[in-house]
Amino acid sequence: MIKLNLLAFGAHPDDVEIGAGGTVIQSVKQGLKVGIIDLTRGELGSRGSAELRDQEAAASSIILGVAVRENIGLRDGFFQHNEESMMSIIKLIRKYQPETVLCPAPSDRHPDHGRASKLIRESCYYAGLQKIETRYDGQNQMSWRPAAVYSFVQDYYHQPDFVFDITDSWEQKIQALKCFGSQFYDPTSTELRTPISGSDYFDFLHARAMQMGRPSGFMLAEGFLSERAPGIQRLDALV
Repeated sequence: MIKLNLLAFGAHPDDVEIGAGGTVIQSVKQGLKVGIIDLTRGELGSRGSAELRDQEAAASSIILGVAVRENIGLRDGFFQHNEESMMSIIKLIRKYQPETVLCPAPSDRHPDHGRASKLIRESCYYAGLQKIETRYDGQNQMSWRPAAVYSFVQDYYHQPDFVFDITDSWEQKIQALKCFGSQFYDPTSTELRTPISGSDYFDFLHARAMQMGRPSGFMLAEGFLSERAPGIQRLDALV
């Protein structure tokens, strides 16, 4: 078993790259063990296919430098906030025992993002209850609750509770995103245009990163939401 410092969840392959790709890259550079869990294979997407997105996610993971990436295989668009879905997430939280979990924002343009946020947050809590028994690879699992769960800002703007400096990882984040060639701008594609497939989408992401970073004095940043106030023990820990 690989114990992770940080485990990032996305509703679809590419969600983590869009909302928290720079944070993942920087965390890996800082020596943390980082993993990604995709809830679905994105099979309902207007462009590409589930099989192609599997390949794209694998290529992106190499650039991100993550230790592990798994896909739970829930139904894209139709996964439910129910016991079956929660147990599949609880097992992975207990398997990797992350200190910190990242998940989508509670509300966003794609309905799956908000539903995933609630599902992941509640699963993190219930993973810490000893009376919920789980087995993985034939062995009983110990309970585990992450110390913190933060939501990344993706499409809709949310005022962040804190931001993470990604200035030094921006180009690498874009390289990871470009692995998802089926989803982003391709002038030769004959597939339907989507809100993220236009030639201006990466410009939007750059502008958003500038917007997030500027108040804190960073060139580029990713924003996060927290249900509780993060605590510090030194005032100079804040910038």
